[in-house]
Parts: sequence; C-alpha cells; structure tokens
Amino acid sequence: MSIEVRRYEHGSRVPGWDEAADLSKDPAQVPDPATTPVPEDLRAEIEAHMANYPDHRSAAIPALAAVQRRYGWCTPEGIEQAACVMRLTPAYLVAVATFYDMLETRPVARHTIYVCTNISCSLRGADELLAAFKDAGDEQEFNIRGFECLGACDIAPMASVNGVYVGPVTRDEVPEVIAALRQGREVLPDKHLVKRPVADPNAQT
Repeated sequence: MSIEVRRYEHGSRVPGWDEAADLSKDPAQVPDPATTPVPEDLRAEIEAHMANYPDHRSAAIPALAAVQRRYGWCTPEGIEQAACVMRLTPAYLVAVATFYDMLETRPVARHTIYVCTNISCSLRGADELLAAFKDAGDEQEFNIRGFECLGACDIAPMASVNGVYVGPVTRDEVPEVIAALRQGREVLPDKHLVKRPVADPNAQT
C-alpha cells in the first residue's frame, strides 16, 4: 500500500522552514534576573548542565529539555527563564528549539509517538505505520508525527514512544501501543532498544 507523504512548498515534511524573520521587532534582550523569577529546581538543573561544558551555550539543548519536562513544552515563559539563567537572549534559545524536532514550541498532547520516516524505516513500511498510528490515536491524547531520523536503523521500522525507542513495530501492534499508553502500561517491553543485547557484555548501556 502506498501512502502519500505531505510535504510543504519548500520540500520538507516540517513546517516553518521558509518563514521570513520579523525584522520589525525590537532587538532581543537578555532577561533581567531581578524581574524574571525562575523556579529553583529548574535553575539548579540548568546550571548543572551549564557546568558540563566549557561554553555554556552548549547546554542549550539540555536546558530546553528541562523546560519541556517541567511545562510540557518549551513555553515562552520557560524559554525566558532558561535564557535568564544562561544569560542568553530568548531568541537564541527559540532558534535552537525550533531547529530540533524533539523540542516542542507549541502545546502538545500528553503522549508523544515519533515514527522514524527516514530511508531504512521508510523502506520497511514506516509511512504505513505512521498512518496507522494517526488513525488509532486521538490527537487530544497523542502527539503523533513523522520524524526524519531517530538513529536506530537496526530496529526499523521504529518509533520513539514517550522517549523510549521501540522497534521493530508492526501495524498490527499499533492498537496495543495505544492501549498500553492509555492504561499506563509499559509499551512493547520486549522491543525496547535499550534492552537489546550488545556485542560487548561489559558495555555500559
């Protein structure tokens, strides 16, 4: 069965890449700590990430991930708080957040299902798998979308389900994935990438 994959005018499956910058806005400013309250636990986590890098800007992705875990997505307030801690402009962090697919810049549903649609997964039926998930899952409960590459070609076709790599996933298993998420159960536990045996028994996984 052939599934038509929606693409935008610029050729990407991801919207927004051809949107022009708004040059009428005032220059971006680093948030003032005196007027930007930041939750202490969020501040501590971001500062811990910053300490891991010689250039604190390298902590932008883990800092934004911390914001997303706290608020459910990278909210404008959360981005401003992270920018305040990191002494960066919110625009800098927005640029990072809008570049990486795993960072959400709009409100999303409770559960995320990212189906890899790159070449290895696509050849093994990823587009049909993505369509099956979209048919089975309510968009109010599930944030379901294709993902250009999740880097797990050996378990194609695969999906990231609430951050857990699962695969190979068949269309027949889609109802079980949806049911497990709704019931709070582990999703296809025998197919987690992290549980696969490795060549080196002493390797850290």
